[in-house]
Amino acid sequence: MNIVLITIIVGILTTILSVIIKVVGFPDQMRKNYKRKSTEGVSSAFYILSVVTYVVWTLYGILRGDIVVVISQALGIVTTGIIVYQIILYRKKK
Repeated sequence: MNIVLITIIVGILTTILSVIIKVVGFPDQMRKNYKRKSTEGVSSAFYILSVVTYVVWTLYGILRGDIVVVISQALGIVTTGIIVYQIILYRKKK
């Protein structure tokens, strides 16, 4: 296999797995938080850092003109942003 083909395959797999995490993993946490009306046990630092990371990756994608990176990382901003909102909302109620 040549390096170009390997790069394409790795890029596709990375994108697929990244989207799965954002479409399955994070929404599952959102539902749990919503049902419990609590984010107890959820790492605030992890989700805040995740939002910042997704924002930087999205900006990188915009600057590079890479729509695949922009879409997949913007989805991360939305999903982790909702969880950060839940952290703020439910911790105020204590």
